[in-house]
Amino acid sequence: MYKEIPLISLQRMPVYLNYLKSMPASEKFVSSGHIAEALGLGEVLVRKDLAYTAAVGRPRVGYVTEELISAIEEFLCFNGKRHAVIVGYGAVGKAILDYGGFGYYGIEIVAAFDSDADKLGQSPSGKPVYDVADAEAQIARLNAKLAIICVPAQAAQGVADMLVRCGVKAILSFAPATLKTPEGVEVRQIDVAANLAILSSSIK
Repeated sequence: MYKEIPLISLQRMPVYLNYLKSMPASEKFVSSGHIAEALGLGEVLVRKDLAYTAAVGRPRVGYVTEELISAIEEFLCFNGKRHAVIVGYGAVGKAILDYGGFGYYGIEIVAAFDSDADKLGQSPSGKPVYDVADAEAQIARLNAKLAIICVPAQAAQGVADMLVRCGVKAILSFAPATLKTPEGVEVRQIDVAANLAILSSSIK
């Protein structure tokens, strides 16, 4: 289904969901116009985005709020827990592994991997940190299809290749490197420095 929706529309879905869940329980109905106004978007844009879900609006009242929330959660696969792993247990990896907000999106970070023997064991929240040499066996056992790369740029492509061999289908990379993966394996890169530079350039 994701292949059929523009990326920018897909990125707005969690924004809609967060807003809907923040609404008072007394708000039983919500219109696309109401959502658009609250989020500073165009009504037609919101209506087109929501059309990708199974939600059906009603004349003059809009969507049943609970039904729209369920439709977006189903569209984003929040109702089925998906496992993810982290490769690289440095400062960024540590912060992500113990962050508790992923469950809100139906994702559980189940383990981390590192090559430094001093880092192996358990995180403060009790999640395991394994030797990266055991990654292929452990990732298969954990049934993880999502992965986060938190290693230096020079190691990132090798890690991505390993994750592909393990059956991972989507990778979020914090490494400042362009990764090559086969068709069917999605990669998203977060370049903190580049994004900060963009923000800096917007300051007058």
